[in-house]
Amino acid sequence: MPKMKSKGAVKKRFRITKNGKAVCSHPGRGHMHAPYNGETGRKLRRRMVLNKTWSILIGRMMEP
Repeated sequence: MPKMKSKGAVKKRFRITKNGKAVCSHPGRGHMHAPYNGETGRKLRRRMVLNKTWSILIGRMMEP
């Protein structure tokens, strides 16, 4: 049986921390930011930490 390929799209969008958590940027950062106030814009700059279940799935997709 051949090896499973890692998902290229997942590699580009997510990163695994030392402790095994998956982090990514928040959605809604592309364009049309006029309705956002300052607080919302600042919150979007921070990384989003995914929960344990999603971190396991993302990690599995990134393995070669």
